[in-house]
Amino acid sequence: MGILPSPQLTGPSPVDAPRQPSAVRLPLRNTLIELVLGALVAGVFSVLLQFAIARLGISEPSFAPEALASLTSGGVLVVLFLLLAFGYQRLPRWTKLLGTWLSLSGFATFALAIPLQATRYYYGGSSVDNGFRLQYMTRMASELGLADMNYQGVAPYYPGGWFWLGGRFANLIGWEGWAAYKPYALAWVAVTAVVAFTLWSVVLRRRLALLAAIATTLAGMLHGIEEPYAWPSAAWLLPVAVLAWHALRMTERAPIWLLIGIGAYVGFAAATYTLHFAFAVLMIVLMAVLIGVFRVHQGNALGPVVKRLFLRLVPIGLVSLVLALVVWLPYLISTGFLLDNPRSAAQHYLPEDGAFFPLPMTKGTAFGALCLAGFVWILLRCRRSEVAAAMLTTVLAVYGWFALSILALLGKTTLLAFRLNVILDLTLAVAGVLALLELVGFLREKLDARYALQVGMVACALGLVGAISVSQGAMGSDLEDSTEAAYADYYPTGDNAKGERDPNEPGNWFDAEIRAIAQLTGRAPDRNLLLSTDYKLMSFKPYWGFQQETPHYANPLADYDARAAEIERWSKAESSEELLKLLRESDFRTPNVFVLGNPESRYSELRGEDGSVPPEAEGKLSLELKGDAFPQNPNVRNYQVYFDPKVFDSPEFAKREVGPYTIIALRR
Repeated sequence: MGILPSPQLTGPSPVDAPRQPSAVRLPLRNTLIELVLGALVAGVFSVLLQFAIARLGISEPSFAPEALASLTSGGVLVVLFLLLAFGYQRLPRWTKLLGTWLSLSGFATFALAIPLQATRYYYGGSSVDNGFRLQYMTRMASELGLADMNYQGVAPYYPGGWFWLGGRFANLIGWEGWAAYKPYALAWVAVTAVVAFTLWSVVLRRRLALLAAIATTLAGMLHGIEEPYAWPSAAWLLPVAVLAWHALRMTERAPIWLLIGIGAYVGFAAATYTLHFAFAVLMIVLMAVLIGVFRVHQGNALGPVVKRLFLRLVPIGLVSLVLALVVWLPYLISTGFLLDNPRSAAQHYLPEDGAFFPLPMTKGTAFGALCLAGFVWILLRCRRSEVAAAMLTTVLAVYGWFALSILALLGKTTLLAFRLNVILDLTLAVAGVLALLELVGFLREKLDARYALQVGMVACALGLVGAISVSQGAMGSDLEDSTEAAYADYYPTGDNAKGERDPNEPGNWFDAEIRAIAQLTGRAPDRNLLLSTDYKLMSFKPYWGFQQETPHYANPLADYDARAAEIERWSKAESSEELLKLLRESDFRTPNVFVLGNPESRYSELRGEDGSVPPEAEGKLSLELKGDAFPQNPNVRNYQVYFDPKVFDSPEFAKREVGPYTIIALRR
């Protein structure tokens, strides 16, 4: 069951050889029950484990957390592989399911939560991209509806589905949004593994589905879980791709529930991660085109082929559209349904791994070998296996997206193709697992029967060693920098997970800044609009910001460049009266709090190594702004604008110096 029947080239694949006429193995009712119950069990179990892990209290720096993570996660893998080899089929159905859910959730949580046991931050801390993720989570914890993470009164641009649920989770446990981000993200990684198992169970036998879920989780640990809101749509894409290929190829009428389910996945992607939504659409359309071309090549009339495929794409499109509108409708209304859509700088980023086509199958690691085996298996089996055919289409779509992203440079943008590396990795990894299982089956069939047990034992041992090798590699090297950031970055309390309080670090002053803003304004955080040179404040309290940290995070409806020009006009004011007049006449909602740098403070980052202040900064207050420098790497240029302190001497302003900052509140 693949693209073209070719019995001369390859035989039938045992991987997806169905036990019934349909390639869909799990009935709709069972699928829905298992999705709901499995996700609930995984999420609750992960959170309970995390609270227990947080009591370990191991001080950093230390390799003890990694050692414990290796022991516990490796132990779970040993149990899983032993059950798969010797006893999985003998267990009662619900015992088997519950054990699988707990094992997958436990494996992901042990491997990822123990290295973070003494910090309140998730991987990456509060630095770089995590700054705006924490800001979004903090915003959603303070808002019942969808809202932009930074700009007040502006329809949200970045999909908020995952963060909105995170806000409800934060409200449920009574934590601030930034603090709830870590347990929420780790719980989602656990849930993703269990849901992936259920989705794979629809198209593969249970034991194969479990191995596919393990391979998926391992691939995510390498570089998928650092974007926890994007990881679910990446991890679930492949089994959905198999279902889509099956639904589009069916000669008889495709079940409507199957098309609705595919559409539900695409809609989920639209509500959580736009890039995966666009890629899923491209992949499904590519499948339809390939199937249509082959059908016409086989002698079918063009009209009926196009009609059949179109009628199957329509339900997928309608369901995904309805779900997408839940989060996208406010933005679409604001842009006249994209008729007046301002250009976003979000895609103006080209790192090294986005400039070259990814070739994970060429890496000299255990994971690279697995990907190579998967690549070969896909090519050999794509003509007779729906699973392999869907995987081949996914691989082609990834490389096609890379090609389009490179061509997009001619239009001074990209398609952020490097974000699809994780999809390619997990596709080849799962294919590699299926390839090795097929090889084991071949050897057991061809060799003398007395060697069958030895072959199975060797295969099980090698699989276990490979899985442990990948998980330990992720904990020991791939996530090392992100783990260090989680321990080194400062909390809003002015210290970090190591208990450090260095007044030369800007984070040391978070607590004092937050208290000063509250005292000077007398307002709740979500009633303050800040113009701040310390953008991390937005990650910890639901302040509204006049300007986002970089144009790449900024909502295009907020007009980042016009706001930057407005700030520069304010900085040229020569008196309080002139500044107040400019603020009153602004086309934007103006800030009531200014958090400006004091270059002459001994803690200022603008001071040179010799302690000198730049000439242009002498006697001034500074504000750091950022501009788009694409296609340069880094893609951001930092620059300073300076305010004369005398413009804040009016009684209408209240001022307080906090370390390297001067905080000014407008009395209104």
